[in-house]
Amino acid sequence: MYPTIVDFGWFGIHSYGLMLATAFITSVFVIQHELKRRGFVPEVASTIVVVAAFGGIVGAKIYWILLQDPITFSDIFSTAGLVWYGGFIGGCLGVILVVLFSPNPTLATIDIIAPVVLLGYGIGRIGCLLAGDGDYGPPSDLPWAMAFPNGTVPTDVPVHPTPIYETLMSLAFFGILRSQRLKWEPYQGVLLGASLILLGIERFIAEFWRITPRVLDWMTAAQIFSIIAFIVGIIIIFWARSRPPVVPEPVPTVENPTTSETSKSSPPTRKRRRRSR
Repeated sequence: MYPTIVDFGWFGIHSYGLMLATAFITSVFVIQHELKRRGFVPEVASTIVVVAAFGGIVGAKIYWILLQDPITFSDIFSTAGLVWYGGFIGGCLGVILVVLFSPNPTLATIDIIAPVVLLGYGIGRIGCLLAGDGDYGPPSDLPWAMAFPNGTVPTDVPVHPTPIYETLMSLAFFGILRSQRLKWEPYQGVLLGASLILLGIERFIAEFWRITPRVLDWMTAAQIFSIIAFIVGIIIIFWARSRPPVVPEPVPTVENPTTSETSKSSPPTRKRRRRSR
């Protein structure tokens, strides 16, 4: 694997950071495109992604600190401890604040953002694979098992390449939501609920091929949060379906003034019939 793509000595381009940047940039473009299509203000897309990134880092760190016993001052400011669900909660809180203060309708905008989380997550997991940061699974003799001798958390034993599993599942689920978005847009909240359900399913399944410590019998903390996300998603969908659908207002178009004036001033031309002889 390639934790560092280019090393300048005092500065390096790391694969994990590069893929995170790719995930953020891609998310901005997708959200911006959808906001334009719906006739909303698209400029907030970059602010949403930046705040989501910052809130995600803070939330992930707080979640990790709460799980440590004991915790030291150096642990708080270390680069370790970027836990997914802590980052997800922190990022969500940041996004909600931005959307609430934006000129766009709140729930419709969140419906646009929610499926993109799966896209960004899938791209980010490619960075985990390239970095070999320990997100891989237990030893395996499958043909696609991989070793990470040069990884950030190295192993010479072939293991399940769990980041690949997560990337494939996340991108597939994003594709499903994107293909159905026009159908469910009038029922504001359905895409949010469906995104929570698919996020929960993805992470619940992936945890079986990760070396995450078990906290409740055979389940990990991430699987417990996955069940909660799944249940919350179902509740949101039932709530959204119980409300009347919102018919989108047509986006006003600007007519060509030259064409408009010409059509008004010039009388319609009549075709002359030829008399049959």
